[in-house]
Amino acid sequence: MSEFRRGMKDGIPIGMGYFAVAFTLGIMAKNIGLTPIQGFITSALINASAGEYACFMMIASNGTFWQMVMMTIVSNARYFLMSFSLSQKLDEKLSTAHRMLIGFDVTDELFGLAINQKGKVNPYFMYGAYCVAIPGWALGTALGIVAGNALPVRIVSALSVALYGMFLAVIIPAAKKDKVVAILVIISFLLSYLCKDLPFSDGTKTIILTVVIAGIAAIVAPRKDLDDE
Repeated sequence: MSEFRRGMKDGIPIGMGYFAVAFTLGIMAKNIGLTPIQGFITSALINASAGEYACFMMIASNGTFWQMVMMTIVSNARYFLMSFSLSQKLDEKLSTAHRMLIGFDVTDELFGLAINQKGKVNPYFMYGAYCVAIPGWALGTALGIVAGNALPVRIVSALSVALYGMFLAVIIPAAKKDKVVAILVIISFLLSYLCKDLPFSDGTKTIILTVVIAGIAAIVAPRKDLDDE
């Protein structure tokens, strides 16, 4: 249980950030006619802003169920890469059930939290973080539906960028500890900016850049085996 409590403690900043950012998602959910309960359930099952936004867009345009599924998969495709990477941080003997539960909520911030752990990641650490992050996202969406339109425009704009600040709080400590990570973060920012006008979706560009940058880094500066950490 100590790992579970530690996960909850480390997940508090993420849950708070999710709660704030989900307000803006709640405004969109209200505009397409979702109730607070429907918004809560949707966010509890799809803890991903891009995927949920795509889902709401399909509802607004009267898209079919399968169109909604495909849009969600495409917009969240980068999480496949994160899951592949995170699998290397798990004990090889970990059961399939644990792996599936961990894979349920691999978001950018939670992935960063897991990757920054020394050695193998205990599944109960992830569950503790999930128990804070998922309710924060779901409650934020529900309350956004209830009161989102009543908030001043400036506050809504501030909430919409809170997630980026929270993500920086996840990657900066790792960059300070490791020069290679710091260089890769800077390169990632620069290439993301330079590639912003390419005729691909944001998810596709993220996947391409991740594979290219990570592949080159693995060749130029290979890391020692995780078991030695």
